Amino acid sequence: MLRKKGYLLILALIFVLSISTVAGAWWIFGSDEQATWDKVQAEGKLVVGMDAAYKPFEYQDKNGEIVGFDVDVLKEVAKKLDIKLDLQNTSFDGIIPGLQAKKYDLIMSAMTITEERKKAVNFSDPYFNAGQVIAAMGDNSSVKGVKDLEDKIVAVQLGTTGDLKVSEMEGVKEIKRFDTIPEAFIALQNGQVEAVVNDLPVTAAYIKEHPEVKIVGEPFTTEYYGIAFRKEDTELKEKINEALAELKQDGTYDEIYAKWFE
Repeated sequence: MLRKKGYLLILALIFVLSISTVAGAWWIFGSDEQATWDKVQAEGKLVVGMDAAYKPFEYQDKNGEIVGFDVDVLKEVAKKLDIKLDLQNTSFDGIIPGLQAKKYDLIMSAMTITEERKKAVNFSDPYFNAGQVIAAMGDNSSVKGVKDLEDKIVAVQLGTTGDLKVSEMEGVKEIKRFDTIPEAFIALQNGQVEAVVNDLPVTAAYIKEHPEVKIVGEPFTTEYYGIAFRKEDTELKEKINEALAELKQDGTYDEIYAKWFE
């Protein structure tokens, strides 16, 4: 009987040691957040998810290359971290699920920091201040502000802040949701909708090329763009935040801003 108890005691000790070994290995080799940053360093590249249909932040030029404000900021961040960029063009509506499925390491796609999105991802320090505005055709005098969207057909890009804000408005006749913001503006110019709700800088850039469209009133929200990370990737977030801070301190950020918005 004593020998049986001794045997059981040995088994229990082996079990405890096994658990301790696994826990120790996890501690030594790191959690998922460390693995992501280690992967980036080992591969020498940062895989980025972005919807390249949001000029001037990210869009494809005539050669099919993804360019824009976000891209230029990322290039300078990559230099600071001594890595290369791998830009993955993806639909904005599925961009967060793609991050969570580890299709890319982070998202930089003119994404507004919201409390709802914070439930799914972590954000970097804000890197751009933007607000929602209403755009209408220049000869349309019936839309002068948010209240005038009542009984109107309004276009937005699916899954964006504009979509969220218009969805909260009472009295809007119909919301037409498009996969890209250029499609929303085309619908406006074709008379399919009476207004577009979208971020100010992107709308302003569109109007520069299409003066028949106008911005109505002032921005009715104050919003900040951030880079999105998986919840566990705190180390990667810290590295990106440090690089962003350096860009702002050494004047590089201001140079990029002037290139695209001044």
